[in-house]
Amino acid sequence: MLSQQDLNQLAAKGISEEKLNSQLEEFKTGFPFLKLEAAASVGQGIIAPTEADVKQYEEAWEQYKAQGHSIVKFVPASGAASRMFKDMFAFADADYDVPTTDFEKKYFDNIEKFAFYDALDDACRKNLGAGVKELIANGRYKDVARNMLNADGLNYGQLPKGMLLFHKYSEGPRTPMEEHLVEGALYAASDGKAAVHFTVSHDHLPMFKQRVAEKLDFYASKYGISYDITFSEQKPSTDTVAANPDNTPFRNSDGSLLFRPGGHGALIENLNEISADVIFIKNIDNVVPDRLKADTVSYKQVIAGILVTLQKKAFDYLETLEAGTYNHEKLEEIIRFVQHDLCCRKADIKELEDADLVIYLKKKLNRPMRVCGVVKNVGEPGGGPFLTYNQDGTVSLQILESSQIDKNNAEYMEMFTKGTHFNPVDLVCAVKDYKGNAFNLPDFVDRTTGFISSKSKNGKELKALELPGLWNGAMSDWNTVFVEVPLSTFNPVKTVNDLLRDQHQ
Repeated sequence: MLSQQDLNQLAAKGISEEKLNSQLEEFKTGFPFLKLEAAASVGQGIIAPTEADVKQYEEAWEQYKAQGHSIVKFVPASGAASRMFKDMFAFADADYDVPTTDFEKKYFDNIEKFAFYDALDDACRKNLGAGVKELIANGRYKDVARNMLNADGLNYGQLPKGMLLFHKYSEGPRTPMEEHLVEGALYAASDGKAAVHFTVSHDHLPMFKQRVAEKLDFYASKYGISYDITFSEQKPSTDTVAANPDNTPFRNSDGSLLFRPGGHGALIENLNEISADVIFIKNIDNVVPDRLKADTVSYKQVIAGILVTLQKKAFDYLETLEAGTYNHEKLEEIIRFVQHDLCCRKADIKELEDADLVIYLKKKLNRPMRVCGVVKNVGEPGGGPFLTYNQDGTVSLQILESSQIDKNNAEYMEMFTKGTHFNPVDLVCAVKDYKGNAFNLPDFVDRTTGFISSKSKNGKELKALELPGLWNGAMSDWNTVFVEVPLSTFNPVKTVNDLLRDQHQ
């Protein structure tokens, strides 16, 4: 039974009582595992472009941009960098004073290679009256670590990842946010303008805006373009209620309901508010210095070229179906396109009468489309490309996380562990229909693909509910195409020492 306090809390967040009850019910029932047909591979759901293909699709993208279409680069950037510094937090709290683990030794042995070294040196001089080298020479390693992590130093333990200094340049170090501005200029600019949208947390918004204000003129001048930079925050209405182990609502010490962010799947609401013909999506930390950007830029153009080429075909077919100017042979051609090019198959399609077939083809063609870059699997944790059964019995391409797969199914686990490719979050999306109207993206979410995890708060165990992931169940009912892109385009930064890899130097 909800109290008046509960109802007031729901109203303030924009969450209905019905939605709350639905989430509590999901804790009880759980979510079904997905039924798999196979891991996608080259020739079976993954396109591997030849050199000629690369050239053709780069040209297709250039032609599309020249037609004045609106393009936005969408960057989820709300995550704090605290996990990047887990090992350094542990060192700061350890009962020893000198670097002991391999991680700690690597960090201090290479400290001058970090793009933030000069800023850290300044912080140490300001707070301790001595620079990094002097502190290290005197065995004061922990003072150096704390000046990187703590609020009176660089505060890297609490800053968003997008605001850390990642890469060195002659004109000064760059943050990942700035690297995305550069990428926007290089492959997503149209009519001399690059639009970049960052999703950020409420607390970090002023910091992002300030950095943009400081740097924008420099990049606009460097690339001869203007920028349209926008921001949004995850909506409170996408938070999910936490539950006790017995599935009753978890309450804070003051009796209020505990809500938690619903995960990156909540960003489908933010994406839905972007007005554009084509939207690129890429994680904030997957950036490289300018000297290594060529592959990234080339293959962004390739996947975008594939997208607009497929979209044009789909639109032409939809107009034919709408006008009724088709014969059975034409329907066969459209079926081949849906099954072969869009990898969406229906086992009993031959049993459909032409009238029902037209309804089916319209439904499958007239929906959002995404082309996803995938890289060869190198053992990174995360999702992969699969051929999966959908609610309507069709089979299509999906990006799955391990939590969506039944660990007790040996066949499925073999598919997952032996999958040839990995999802680096490298998407380009077409979000308007053939008449130029924007799709309502939440209509295409598979609500049964959320997942439940175990967490704790103040020492008390709780169950947390995550919404269907942005590139997983939130895009389940989209047309999806996978394209193999070079491993050189995937350079995430999960720990601070990843910045020491050659790709970030």
